[in-house]
Amino acid sequence: MSTDAHAKLVRRLKKSINYHLTYTIGSKDVNSLTQEEQYTALVYAVKELTTDLQLETEARVKDNGTKRVYYLSLEFLIGRLLGNNLHNLGVMKACKDAAESLGFNLSDLFETELDPALGNGGLGRLAACFLDSMATLDIAGYGYGINYEYGLFKQSFVGGQQREQPDHWMMHGAPWQTERPQEAVRIPIYGRVDHTLSSDGEYRPVWVGWRTIVGVPHDMPVVGYGRKTVNYLRLYSARSSDTFDMEIFNQGDYIQAVQQKIQTETVSKVLYPSDSVDAGKELRLIQEYFFVACALRDIVKRHLEDHDIKTLPEHVAIQLNDTHPALAVPDLMRMLMDEHDLSWDEAWHITTNTLAFTNHTLLPEALERWPVDLVEHVLPRHLEIIYEINSRFLDEVKAAYPGDDTRLQKMSIIEETPIRQVRMANLSIIGSHSVNGVAALHTKLLKAGLVPEFNEFYPGKFNNKTNGVTQRRWVMSCNPRLSEAITAVIGDQWVTHLSAMRDLEKLTDDSAFLDLLKSIKHQNKADLSKFIYDTTRVKTDPNSMFDVQIKRIHEYKRQLLNALHIAHLYLSIVEDGAQLHSPRTFIFSGKAAPGYYIAKLIVKFINNLATIINADPRVRDQIRVVFIPDYKVSVAERIIPAADLSEQISTAGYEASGTGNMKLAMNGALTVGTLDGANVEMLEEVGEDNIYIFGLKANEVLDLRAQGYNPYDYYHNDTRLKRLLDAIRNDVFCRGEQGLFIPIYDLLLTAGDFYMNLADFDAYTKIQSQIDVDFLKDNEWQRKSLLNVARMGKFSSDRTIAEYARDIWNVTPGNSFALN
Repeated sequence: MSTDAHAKLVRRLKKSINYHLTYTIGSKDVNSLTQEEQYTALVYAVKELTTDLQLETEARVKDNGTKRVYYLSLEFLIGRLLGNNLHNLGVMKACKDAAESLGFNLSDLFETELDPALGNGGLGRLAACFLDSMATLDIAGYGYGINYEYGLFKQSFVGGQQREQPDHWMMHGAPWQTERPQEAVRIPIYGRVDHTLSSDGEYRPVWVGWRTIVGVPHDMPVVGYGRKTVNYLRLYSARSSDTFDMEIFNQGDYIQAVQQKIQTETVSKVLYPSDSVDAGKELRLIQEYFFVACALRDIVKRHLEDHDIKTLPEHVAIQLNDTHPALAVPDLMRMLMDEHDLSWDEAWHITTNTLAFTNHTLLPEALERWPVDLVEHVLPRHLEIIYEINSRFLDEVKAAYPGDDTRLQKMSIIEETPIRQVRMANLSIIGSHSVNGVAALHTKLLKAGLVPEFNEFYPGKFNNKTNGVTQRRWVMSCNPRLSEAITAVIGDQWVTHLSAMRDLEKLTDDSAFLDLLKSIKHQNKADLSKFIYDTTRVKTDPNSMFDVQIKRIHEYKRQLLNALHIAHLYLSIVEDGAQLHSPRTFIFSGKAAPGYYIAKLIVKFINNLATIINADPRVRDQIRVVFIPDYKVSVAERIIPAADLSEQISTAGYEASGTGNMKLAMNGALTVGTLDGANVEMLEEVGEDNIYIFGLKANEVLDLRAQGYNPYDYYHNDTRLKRLLDAIRNDVFCRGEQGLFIPIYDLLLTAGDFYMNLADFDAYTKIQSQIDVDFLKDNEWQRKSLLNVARMGKFSSDRTIAEYARDIWNVTPGNSFALN
């Protein structure tokens, strides 16, 4: 940007900030403003830039007849937007100058912004990365989801136990959002189906007696890098129907009218209401239907402005992010048949050629199923359509495999258990033209292990799209020191073509550059140490190795294996006099689902280890343990640039892909991991000398289980394990709460250690001992770190989205992008 253009932009921003201070905030006294008010005025000023570009983008898309992509996801973990948007707009310096001229501190305002609590973990963060890449590649790509008022939950620790509080992320308003009440949609729910005949004698079911939920859209800008394309994320808030409420009110029951309104608006209150009770289960099903129905009405309405309904697949691609949007299949069928008078065959052709499905899990228990009775109660017309889809599909399967009843049972949408259930994964597969996994190993296991019958029946429908992350947020924005160092030596092409990072390989023997990388890492670790102390009051040493495991707490992700290793190190030091070569700080962060007892007990176990170890003078100079509470995007942005070692240690065959592994490696952390998910492809890219792989492979896990895995064999044959598990059983880590961790002991032994912590323990301790030695080899470690940064080009979400565009959506990116 030229000097004149910069000065002009600074003046514009300053004028706009002052305008919003007066007319949006309602204050002229700059000196009396709170940081929240400063932040709000600044966002509205920047939003003027994004709105101009968004209107230009929409006009260009409409004029060119560009095919639109709609990404339906129950989660969008978008993170703080101010800094990211300023980077992508290329106006960071101008905004900083404008803010400082008014006495604002831009860095403080970045910290004022609250993370939008619109997701839980990898699923939602992936969706956010995909939106960033679609906008950067100039694809007309839009996200659709729910505008959760409270999101998941805010995590804190009381006595080491996880506690959950509401996360009211909109408490200071949501200035990035633009409410569009004029585009609200009315969604029918409940009621019954009347079976009637049309005037020409044809059967015509009619959905009657339904209640109405109103979906009010709120748009948030999705800014592509380079100031060319700004798409939007459209999130729906649930409102009650005024007409329906007034009908009750006019009958004299004001209280019931208010209760009806409150109940309706609960739909968009919180992410993932507990499904352990019937009311929560019903609310969650309604949520999934609500956002899908809102999205489809909006999509179809926009399409009909310029095209005929029968051309929908030519102009629209809809991607279902996991099974949460699976109701798009029957809902689109219902709209096409009941509202647009299309025949079944016409509607089915349009539906299956418009929808595509991404599978994200290999855990059978994570594949959604809904009781048939509940679906019938909430969505009677949709259940009829699901039955008809299933009937026609099973007729095709019978014709292809006569007499194979077992195959029919596995492929049916309806699971004929004592409580009959609708299998949402089967519905998604049958109703889509494409089904993709998210890593090469995941897709292989998906086709061969999870749904092999579908893969055989639909040759060519299943494909792989290895996940990626956006380097704009996860290097450029969150690690400015590293970003500047890279750009200084290879230019900034990597910001939009991450494969350009390969040019860094020429510097692997440049001691000055390796020293610079070490200095950057140390500064980032010092920053994180301050944040850790401010947050937890635990002091950490930036000279120690920062060993990081940050992700949702789950048994298959094996935070427990990490904790067992830490407990083993503790016992080795205090009982055997062992000494580590490299002092190590173990850093955890992640949330356990409120109803997931074992996950919450693992959190408590880690926190107890931290309290014991950090207070013990015999070990605290060698080991520190920290559990940073309330993991979210802004916390990840602090941890990832400072990590030396990245723990990706899930039981092989259970992690679909992972994206934290990619973010950490992009920032120079070395990975210790199993051959699971995207770790397999990361090994191929970075080379076996630059990653630490250990443990059973996916096929070996299956083989061992088939042979009869017995954890007692490991307990009796490994004295380290026996001592460790006996210590757990004997309350060594309980801190006075007798018997607290007996369930962990039982999980690992009497319950069979399903995720094979004990089977991998020896391999894990051996690889950690090697890492302990290697970290002291300073130049060699920095060289490996550099090669990880240089060789992560494949794992940009730009590459992933380009593959979706080419293979699934049939759209052409507007910005040049070469597929790797």
